[in-house]
Formats: sequence, structure tokens, C-alpha cells
Amino acid sequence: MGKSFVYILYSNKLDRFYTGITTLTVEERFSSHIQKRYGKLNFTQKADDWQIFWYLECSSFKQARNVELHIKKMKSKVYIQNLKKYPEIGCKLLSKYKII
Repeated sequence: MGKSFVYILYSNKLDRFYTGITTLTVEERFSSHIQKRYGKLNFTQKADDWQIFWYLECSSFKQARNVELHIKKMKSKVYIQNLKKYPEIGCKLLSKYKII
């Protein structure tokens, strides 16, 4: 499988982050969230002010999934904010979860 992305959306209204993965471009996936294509029970349906906060291009879906799980396990807004503030964290995640 080709390139995949880990992405984080932010809602000011909810003051919450949403972390996901996609094989589409981040913009295409974001557009689907905004257009509410994922059903009423999807978390992103709770607000209409989502914006792309951060994303990382990965070499495979498996690598993207591992990075996504890592971010979710951190359970930290500060960690997510630091991903944007310190781009080297993203590089370290790519290294840590490199698929050989």
C-alpha cells in the first residue's frame, strides 16, 4: 500500500483534538469530516469548526497506524501541541515506527 497520513483535527468549540489516519490526502479526509460523511455517531459530528491542526506523512498504513496509536496512548493535549511546536518529534516517530 502507498503513502498514508496521521492527522490531527482541532475544534475550538469543543477544545478537543481528533486523531486519525487515512490513505487519502489529508485535505480529502478533512473534507469528508466537514461534510459529515461518517454518520451521526462519529466524534467529529459534535462540532462544525474543525481545522487541520497537524499531520504526518508515513511510508505505509501500518506505520501510520502505529504512530496514531502512539499519539492516542499519550492521552495528552500538551504532547499533541508539542507535535506541532517541535517538528523533530514527528521525525522521531517515523524513525521509531519505521517498517522494514
